[in-house]
Amino acid sequence: MEKANILVVDDDREIAELVAIHLREEGYDVYMAYSGREALELFDREHIDLVILDIMMPGMYGNEVCERIRDISAVPIIMLSAKNAEMDMVSSLYQGADDYVTKPFRPMELMARVKSQLRRFQSFGGEDFEQSGVVDLKNIWMDKKTRTVKAYGEPVKLTPIEFDLLYLLASHPGQVFATDEIFEKVWKEKSFEMSNTVMVHIRRLRGKIELDPRNAQIIKTVWGVGYKIEE
Repeated sequence: MEKANILVVDDDREIAELVAIHLREEGYDVYMAYSGREALELFDREHIDLVILDIMMPGMYGNEVCERIRDISAVPIIMLSAKNAEMDMVSSLYQGADDYVTKPFRPMELMARVKSQLRRFQSFGGEDFEQSGVVDLKNIWMDKKTRTVKAYGEPVKLTPIEFDLLYLLASHPGQVFATDEIFEKVWKEKSFEMSNTVMVHIRRLRGKIELDPRNAQIIKTVWGVGYKIEE
């Protein structure tokens, strides 16, 4: 894995420093910011490969920082959130975050998430699934090698997580995937009540590829089971 520059954003300096220590021990270069505005300035100035971003910060919430970064970049974003702030986490995923870790967290867990996200981002176009090549369905077209997507003939810009999720469904037309199965295949981790994460990414995908997200024609919900894409 290539060396990576990681931006840590948290107004709690002790937590930020703790995260930075563990990242440096893993060989990463670390940039630190203690406010949303400072984070955006650093992101604009430096080459950043991944962002670890606290949700609850004074002045500018992490969700807004996440949204602004996602407007200009597909770099992985991992959100940090208090354990009782589930709605904040769901909102973060909807606004473009790739993953979240709840406080208090185990450093080893956070490092594992960092490595997983960097591996996915740095191998953008790599062999994440056994199948490779072009998927050509009724309303969706995907090329895994170039990581390009068209929905209804129009190009669509997706994050690495979004692409992998959509490719999983589209490369197995007609097959229904449960949310736990989707999480384990796309995030490469065991699923422990991560259905919200999958649901939010599905919702975000629909917002990008469907003509009417409220009446989805590409990603179908199979109630009580999961999701599928028909041929």
